[in-house]
Amino acid sequence: MRTGEAGRLHVIAGPMFAGKTEELLRRVHRARLAGLQVEVVGHRLDDRGGPERLSTHIGRTVPARMLETADAVLEVLEGRAPDLVAIDEAQFFGPRIIPVIEQLLTAGIQVEVAGLCVTYDGGPFEPVPSLMAQAEEVVKLTAVCSVCGADAAFHIRLLADGGDALRATAEQIGGSESYQARCRAHRLTDRPDRPS
Repeated sequence: MRTGEAGRLHVIAGPMFAGKTEELLRRVHRARLAGLQVEVVGHRLDDRGGPERLSTHIGRTVPARMLETADAVLEVLEGRAPDLVAIDEAQFFGPRIIPVIEQLLTAGIQVEVAGLCVTYDGGPFEPVPSLMAQAEEVVKLTAVCSVCGADAAFHIRLLADGGDALRATAEQIGGSESYQARCRAHRLTDRPDRPS
């Protein structure tokens, strides 16, 4: 591992459909253009791109290490110290990702993290909010509200019949068939369990 300067933590956060993975991959591309050694990591729960590929909602894909645990991030490096480690879907790695990232930063590795900072029901989606608090740079993106087109800082989960789901697991992967981006004004509207 490197000696000297500590790495920097950059967090890209927001709701679904905000372009977090797209921004992460843009930064990976720029780092590679600059000649930096980059390791791209995603969570195995996100299989939209197929095995060992990270994919965006608009279809861009790159080869990646698709892992199940935070500790596996250190294992795949096998004593190597790339210039940059890019981690997508950080929320699925759970709280253990925080000390793993700290270990990378201490080794002088820059870490770019993308993940959901909000659950489908509007609560904080740890560990991303904690990583945001510790980062040198935070980029909080918004999506486009599926109801009115305004900036959407939230997303909701849909039921099979198209209604909103209030009871669901936060870890369920899906796209526009399962989730919709919503602005604050429309986050709580159009729910089948709420009176009009």
